[in-house]
Amino acid sequence: MIQPPLVVLAAGIGNRYGGLKQIDPVGPGGELLIDYSIYDALRAGFGKVVFVIKKAIEDDFRKIVGDTIDRQCETAYVFQEVYDVPEGFCVPPNRLKPWGTGQATLVCRDAVDGPFAVINADDFYGLTSFQAVHDYLITSEEPDGVHDYCMVGYMLANTLSDHGHVARGVCLVDEGGYLVEIHERTRIEKHGAAAEYSEDGGMTWNEISMDSLVSLNMWGFTPSIFDALEAMFARFLQETGSLEEPEFFLPEAVNNLLKAKKARVRVLPTNERWVGMTYRADKPTVEQYIHQLVRQGVYPERLWE
Repeated sequence: MIQPPLVVLAAGIGNRYGGLKQIDPVGPGGELLIDYSIYDALRAGFGKVVFVIKKAIEDDFRKIVGDTIDRQCETAYVFQEVYDVPEGFCVPPNRLKPWGTGQATLVCRDAVDGPFAVINADDFYGLTSFQAVHDYLITSEEPDGVHDYCMVGYMLANTLSDHGHVARGVCLVDEGGYLVEIHERTRIEKHGAAAEYSEDGGMTWNEISMDSLVSLNMWGFTPSIFDALEAMFARFLQETGSLEEPEFFLPEAVNNLLKAKKARVRVLPTNERWVGMTYRADKPTVEQYIHQLVRQGVYPERLWE
């Protein structure tokens, strides 16, 4: 049986959250949100976990996350750093954070050797989402030279925080279920019963349907993505590398491949509810939801026993 690897993006600084949210416990036995994702991934048929972290948090991360997961499956660590740029590029002196989810995925190229999935460490995705990606990956083929990828699509209404704005990739999907384009909206908020997004720091707002299909950075890729990301990262640095804030977003990279007709992305819709640790005030909601699932028997009270 094919057991694809799962790449977990866990190098984010967590500025809005105010700390290392990746290692903040939410389960009844001290489990982290990342524990539930990996537990679901292993149940769905994934066989290896690749953690993308910053070198500065390695010791804490290995103690709190790695030592447990090492006993469950094969694991690997790769490091995403701001200075990890192609030869000939210079990092702005005041740039502190890495270059975004596109770079984070690119640094994994030596740790995977076949189709793989990518998720964020601080999001809850649900078992059926992992099952859908796994089943797609084990049958993925690229006989015509067009990259064959997939993405789990969530209803926007199921992915909003009550405590501030979130970033989501808003998707346009064709009648065949394939992604046409994706727009990264970095500031979407709940305003009463509606959702709105802003592109100017909150000065003006545009309504967006609660039924919109959005990406939570749950992707399925073949290794062909790495050469594509490498080329696009170099172009991104040529255009913006002298600036301190821009990020090389994975959804935007996929969007560029779609426009160039170099990839097709099957959207796998899900009704799973998202919970995540965007803000510190989100934690009680996450804990409540996880405890509810434990009471319902979806997860054991002690996840890894």
